[in-house]
Amino acid sequence: MRRAAVTMHQVAERAGVSIKTVSNVVNDLPLVRPETRARVEEAIAALGYRVNVSARNLRRGRTGLIGLALPELSLPYFAELADSVMEAASARGTTVLIEQTGAERARELAVLNSDHRLLTDGLLFSPLALGQDDVELLRVPYALVLLGERIFHGPVDHVTMANVDGARAATEHLLARGRRRIAVVGHHPGETVGSAALRVQGYRAALEAAGVPFDERLLGEAQQWHRNTGADAMRALLEDGVRFDAVFGLNDAVALGALHVLHERRVAVPEEVLVVGFDAVQETAYSSPPLSTVDPGREDIARTAVGLLLERVAGADVPPRLVVAPHRVLVRESTTP
Repeated sequence: MRRAAVTMHQVAERAGVSIKTVSNVVNDLPLVRPETRARVEEAIAALGYRVNVSARNLRRGRTGLIGLALPELSLPYFAELADSVMEAASARGTTVLIEQTGAERARELAVLNSDHRLLTDGLLFSPLALGQDDVELLRVPYALVLLGERIFHGPVDHVTMANVDGARAATEHLLARGRRRIAVVGHHPGETVGSAALRVQGYRAALEAAGVPFDERLLGEAQQWHRNTGADAMRALLEDGVRFDAVFGLNDAVALGALHVLHERRVAVPEEVLVVGFDAVQETAYSSPPLSTVDPGREDIARTAVGLLLERVAGADVPPRLVVAPHRVLVRESTTP
């Protein structure tokens, strides 16, 4: 036989306080003396009282759901980012509704204007097809936090990674090991805004600071950042006879594709060629050899983005904030000959 749910009245009775005091404790309001809060929390634990989250959200005019719109969950970085966002949201008593846009402009626009926004309190949005000219489209009537590197200086909070500094650090890591012919895999010719452009900018800054000439022939194109496109770019560099002693993959997927082709062509890593990636996805620790990579602070990005969004949902009225997550180079066997 199912036991009746414990009521707030029963908690108040056991703790010797009013129902209003129990409500203040449950909603974590700073109106309760520490000793009273302790009594109420003891009563909650003893009786097994559970908050009716649906009812509380209804009273607040909220759903307890937030949206997360990502380009492609088949890419390890976005899959792991989604996992980190879900963990961060769960710790705040919030559930995440995930939508995939396929990096298509029509689908990204649809996400911004979808009926799903009636189901969610706010949206974490990572566009790839929209760009700087679309900044005004971010003026929406709900809480929105922007992720990624396609749009800057918008009307909403923005959480991003240190693309330029992270890429510069990866290149400096290779330069410090005596490498001077550093190939790049994942270049997007003509791109001025976006992860590829920013990371190539960091790469070139490191070369310039070290007095190493930039050679455009070392830029291997891969419009989509997948393992197979990284492999194709690596094969093209090898078949063109471009001489290089290190490879910087602009994300881990293309770096792993490049690493596969180097094995295929019997090029020893790290003895002949060093390889470094960017994103610190989990599988890089298990490649052969384990891949050095830039950790862009994925968990910091998730935790910060969720926090900013929930602040907006709660009514925070402050100017748009830009937060850049901390980064570090994870040095593994692919760059330690």
